[in-house]
Parts: sequence; structure tokens; C-alpha cells
Amino acid sequence: MASEVNEWYRGRKVFVTGASGLMGKVLIEKLLYNVSDIGCVYALVRSKRGKTPESRIEDMWKLPLFSRIREEKPHVMKKLIPVTGDILYDDLGIEKAQLEKIYDEVSVVFHFAASLRLEAPLKEGLEMNTKGTLRVLDVAKKMKNLVAFVHLSTAFCYPDYERMAEKVHDPPANPHDVLRAVSWLSDEQLNLLAPSMMQKHPNSYTYSKRLAEALVKESYPQIPAVVVRPSIVTPSYKEPTPGWVDNLNGPIGLMIGAGKGVIRTMHCYGYYHAEVIPVDIAINAIILIPFYINTKIERPPEIPVFNLTSGDDRNTTWKEVLDIGKATVRKFPFEGPLWYPNGNIRHSKIIHELCVFFYHIIPAYIIDFLMLIFGQKRFMVRIQNRISVGLEVLQYFTTREWWFDTHNFKALATKLNQTDFATFPMNLAIIEVGPYIESCMIGGKLYCLKEKLENLPKARLQNNILYLLDLLVSVFFYLLMVYWLVLLFEPFRTLLSYGGPFVRYLPLVGNAVFGDT
Repeated sequence: MASEVNEWYRGRKVFVTGASGLMGKVLIEKLLYNVSDIGCVYALVRSKRGKTPESRIEDMWKLPLFSRIREEKPHVMKKLIPVTGDILYDDLGIEKAQLEKIYDEVSVVFHFAASLRLEAPLKEGLEMNTKGTLRVLDVAKKMKNLVAFVHLSTAFCYPDYERMAEKVHDPPANPHDVLRAVSWLSDEQLNLLAPSMMQKHPNSYTYSKRLAEALVKESYPQIPAVVVRPSIVTPSYKEPTPGWVDNLNGPIGLMIGAGKGVIRTMHCYGYYHAEVIPVDIAINAIILIPFYINTKIERPPEIPVFNLTSGDDRNTTWKEVLDIGKATVRKFPFEGPLWYPNGNIRHSKIIHELCVFFYHIIPAYIIDFLMLIFGQKRFMVRIQNRISVGLEVLQYFTTREWWFDTHNFKALATKLNQTDFATFPMNLAIIEVGPYIESCMIGGKLYCLKEKLENLPKARLQNNILYLLDLLVSVFFYLLMVYWLVLLFEPFRTLLSYGGPFVRYLPLVGNAVFGDT
């Protein structure tokens, strides 16, 4: 049976912003591999660190992500056309002749470009995510054959709603007014005003994305726009290879930090459900959405919205993720860990802060002190400060329960024939949690840390040594605590004196209890 999705995309020319990001790369790979009759993909790429867009695309082709294209369909690589530009500039900074060509040829736009830094200053988030979206919309409005404008948002941009419907709600402020204010306020002034402007929003990312949604809605139905809201995006489930990931954003960064022994505690309600979606499942849905909305006879009165989440079907909790992750990192340990990976989640904010002090801050200062003694560059306090900021932002999402409507997302599969149903799987319920988390950890090891599986015996030896060291340090720590309690509280000393020979031979404690007898 022929692919109806491939037939719909046949000859179409697609424009992608954010092409060098995780989702942008996976989108391009999937389009070129499974929708091979597509006309071409214009990829908006900016120069970075002295590299031109063309050289960045060349580097991208070398990634393991594109291995099956290199091996099976190398001819489609010429369909990816880099476009020099940046969403921070009017007309996206695209050279005029190429821009005119895009106006004439492009029929589908995937707008992925954004600042993903949750802790970013408000001005950065608004400039990239809100004003950047406005600039992309202005370009899209001049495209003569546009049939779909897919705006990538986030499932967490409405913190004031207990349940997220598949619709765009009113923003807390007029986005045009906010952007005008940003244009003349200094960074310092804007940072002072940020809490009152963002209201219930925990960070600039969710706030700026919500305003961007309002701008996209405002452009509908002038352009055939849709809003797509994935939940927390995690490494690939199957395609192009299990566990593919190329950055440390989100849960994979936490897993690697914990696996390296750097992150030892996190404020999280373990019984809450983990709302995540593998990147390849999300991309499958995103590719299908332009096809799906163009099968409808009439354009709906309200802008279509797709919540790419597990919705009411999820059953995996954060505690299950942690337990499986800990078991996996002991099976496939990372190389050169700082300490034995034995961190945990804490429901109590106070207990978590105490653990941060004892497990994060104090060890960081000890390590930097040793570095100073040996004449090495100090780094651990700086890293822990960055980790603390990152954890503070992420913990907003792990201490709240989220619920979503997913009717439109689930409806995508109803329009597929057997071939496309197999080519673009979207059923989150078939994912086995244990094997998937294991593939995520291995993916982080291979693709982010560039570690080799051949080095596992050495890594396991390091892990075993650190386990013994962690056990010794833990025993010493608790003996020290008991020792101080004995010195400070006479009743506690009296109570321990009934322990007889056992207490007498405990290091530190025995001498403190029976030292005068």
C-alpha cells in the first residue's frame, strides 16, 4: 500500500526554523528518509562560532542520527538546502533573492526555533520566542502557496489551568504591548518587572511561549496555522536509533548528572506522573499534522491545537523513572564519576535543601580546595551553582501534576492507511518503561558524553571502588553525628551506655560514651 503522507508531500518545499536543534534535526532526518518524494527542505541556520551554515550542515550529516540516510538514501541529502538567517532579524536576515524564492516555493512551515533556557532572562525569552515568532509569521504571510504553518509550543505554558484543553487561551497581557515595552526597557528594569509581568509563570520560557501562541492565533485564519504542544521531550524511542539525544536538556541531563554522582538530591513528588514524550514520537505527529488538517473540507473556526502528551493514559511515576534509572546506571555506569550514583528524590523542600548543603555544596568546596592545593583550576563550586539554578527551575515541573486533553493528537492516527500507520507510530502506550529508560541512559552515554561501551569494565571498576568509599564516608558521617549528640545531650549518652560492648567498640562513639569509665 502506497504512503498517502508521502504522496501529499510529493514535490512540496518545506521551510524549517530551529533546524540545528534536537527536534529540528530529527524532523529533517524523518522527512528525508520516510517522505523521500518531498521537494526540498529549506533549513534556516545561522553562523555560529565561526562556522557558516553550510559547514554546520556538513557537520550535521556526520552525526549518527543521519547514518541510515548516508547508508541507504544518500541521494536525498541534496534536498536539504541551508538558508543563512536568524529569527532575531526582520525578514529572518535572509538574503533578498533567496527570500523571494521561499515566498514562491514553500508550502509548509515548521517553526521550531526558540530559546530553551528555562532560567534565561525575560528579555532573551521574549526576543527569541515571542518576537522571533512574530518575525516568522510575517515571512509566512507572504508565502503564496502556504497550506500549513506548524508552531512548536510547549505543553506547560498555562500554569494557571488545572487541565490543558486543546485550544489557545487568552494571554496574561497583549503580546504586542509587552514587546513594545521590551524594546525600550533596559535589562535591569525588565528583570525588576519580570515577577509582576509573568504572574503565575515560573520562568521566561513558558511566559514567552504563551505570548507566542497568542500571536499565532491572531494570524489565524489568515494563514493556515496550528499550535503543537509537546510535553517534556526525551531521547528517541526507536528512530533513527533507540536513545538518540544530542543535548543535556530536561530529564537526560538530570540522569547523567545523577549518574556522574554530581546530583545527589532533587525536590520531586515521586508519586506524580512523569509527563514526557520521545522525540521521534513527537516528530511523527508533527509531520502528520499538515497532512491531517488538509484532509478536512473546511477550515475550523478556531486555530487547531495538538497536545502531544500521554494525557490520561500515563501510568509511570517519577519514582519509577528514578528507580529504573539508578538500576540502569549501575549496569551501564558512566566513566570518571565524581561520586557513587546514589542520589534520591525528596518530597520535603526543607530536607532537600539540607541535602543540597551536605551533598552538593560542602563536597564542591572540598574539591575546589583540593584543586587549589594542587595548583589546578577550580570548577566544582561554579558547576554546583549552575546545577542549583537548573534544579530550581526544573523542580517546578516535578512537584506538580499535569493533565491534558489529547483528542486531536489521538485523531491523527484515524486518517492513516496501514503503511503510514506503521511508518509514523504515535502510540505512547506501547512503550515499555524499563527498556526505554535503559536506551535513554545508553544514548546519553554514547551521544552526549561520547563514551564507548568497550570501556564498561573500567567504568564498573570505578563504580565499585566509589561504592565502598561512599559506604565508608556514610558510616563515618553518621558516627560523627552520634558523637556530637553524645557530647551535647547527656540523656542521649546515658541511653547509649546501655548498648554495652556493641557501643563501646564503635569508633568515636564508644570513647565518647565510656571514656570516663
